Amino acid sequence: MTHDYPASYAFDDESDAWHITFRDFPQQQTACYSHDDIELEAQESLLIAIANEMAERRPLPPASPPRLDEIAIHLPVLVALKLELHNIMLAQTTSKADLARKLGYNAAQIDRLLDISYASKVEALEQALYLLGHEVRLAVTAISGK
Repeated sequence: MTHDYPASYAFDDESDAWHITFRDFPQQQTACYSHDDIELEAQESLLIAIANEMAERRPLPPASPPRLDEIAIHLPVLVALKLELHNIMLAQTTSKADLARKLGYNAAQIDRLLDISYASKVEALEQALYLLGHEVRLAVTAISGK
C-alpha cells in the first residue's frame, strides 16, 4: 500500500492564501500564505486528519493515486506503520487491551504505540504487526529528478 496521499491546492485572491484540500480526507482543509510552504502545511494537515480518524476509531482510507493537478504528500515511515496497525486492529476487531496482552505492554504503552506524534520504536510496531499476522517489508527508491 502506498502512503502518498494526494492533495490539491489553489490560490485564493480574497484571502491571499493557498488553500489545500485532500480527496481522501474531504473534511480536512488547510491554508498557507507562501507557495513554498504548501507541501509542509499539507503534510501537517494530513497528519491531523489521520490522528483524528484514529482517535474516532475509524478505518483510514488507502491513498488514492494522485491526479496530474495534485501533489503527493508522503507520510513518515512511523506514521505509515501506525496507520497500518490501526487499520489491521479494526479489521480484526483487536482491542488495545488484547494487543497489550499479546505484547506484554500496559495501556499507556499501547496508546503511545498508536499515537502518530510519539516516536515509537520501529521494532515495537513490527512486533505488534507480526503478532497480528502481518510483516513489514521495506523499499527504498530513488527520487526522480535528483
